[in-house]
Amino acid sequence: MIQTIETILVDVPTIRPHKLSVATMSTQTLVLVRVLCGDGIEGWGEATTIGGLNYGDESPESVKVNIDTHIAPLLVGMDARQPAKAMAKIRKIIQGNRFAKCALETALLDAQARRLGVPLSELLGGRVRDALPVAWTLASGDTAKDIAEAEHMLEIRRHRIFKLKIGLRSVADDVKHVLAIKRALGERASVRVDVNQAWSELVAVRGIAALEAGGIDLIEQPVKAVNAGALARLKQRFDVAIMADEALHGPDDALALARMDAADVYAVKIAQSGGLLPALEVATVARLAGVGLYGGTMLEGGIGTAATAHLCATFPELAWDTELFGPLLLTEEVLREPLVYRDYMLQVPSGPGLGVEIDIEKLRRMQRN
Repeated sequence: MIQTIETILVDVPTIRPHKLSVATMSTQTLVLVRVLCGDGIEGWGEATTIGGLNYGDESPESVKVNIDTHIAPLLVGMDARQPAKAMAKIRKIIQGNRFAKCALETALLDAQARRLGVPLSELLGGRVRDALPVAWTLASGDTAKDIAEAEHMLEIRRHRIFKLKIGLRSVADDVKHVLAIKRALGERASVRVDVNQAWSELVAVRGIAALEAGGIDLIEQPVKAVNAGALARLKQRFDVAIMADEALHGPDDALALARMDAADVYAVKIAQSGGLLPALEVATVARLAGVGLYGGTMLEGGIGTAATAHLCATFPELAWDTELFGPLLLTEEVLREPLVYRDYMLQVPSGPGLGVEIDIEKLRRMQRN
């Protein structure tokens, strides 16, 4: 039986400012959900957002209020051994709230996998890989700093894929910044950009042409999420891979974009999809439509990152790697043992459930009152 559900907010400073076209982050608020079951087993999930309402329609505070007030009462008393049944009830009654639903589903699946003594990935079809290539985002906005940061990551063998956040400055300045970094790194690394919807279609044509000519490998969400037609036209016009991110709010969007042939790559995000199982459906649509997969992040801490790692470990193909670097951007860790990054890869946890343990005492000291 599901006994209690607790939602915890934890404010963690980042190691440096993280600049997006919609916001600059110096602190990340982790939204953690703890489900305690009658048999003594507990499960954990995460509903962390990027930039709060600057980015999407859920904030850390709204996630907590909606879980505590509206969603948890629907789940308490249900059979904890039937997570699919519990989530079917929530999806039928509660509209929207994708991040909240993701955290709850993750916690229920974590508990069930622990109950069965298997890694969570086994409940998602079983893993086909034990490590995932991980990109690092260069988001200081300073060309020299970004080059130095990338060189350091290559030297310590932590990342050889780099994504640059652009769209805040003029297209000419952004292109100059990106191509200077690409020239400095050469063939030693893959360089990609994330525009976070900042460009019009006309500006995107100019920007993508210059970036493609300069050897950039991938362009993420160059135009507004609602403008799928523009995304499709850009995809047809250019050879460089075009990736859908903010345009993907679950399986229905994945199918609609596939029908339009609107993207070469899908950024699969468990929170944006509304949970691990809907994210698995997004990946299935992509595979059937010949769309490449990329494991995306909402800059989650260790819990959400571990959950996405379990999902991505089940994908038969992961042509565009992942960006599961969220914990590395944070100055504090809520896990007893941090996730392992080595040789440019994140090692997928192999223990029961998520395969991570929460440092409860540290979490209680850090949580927002």
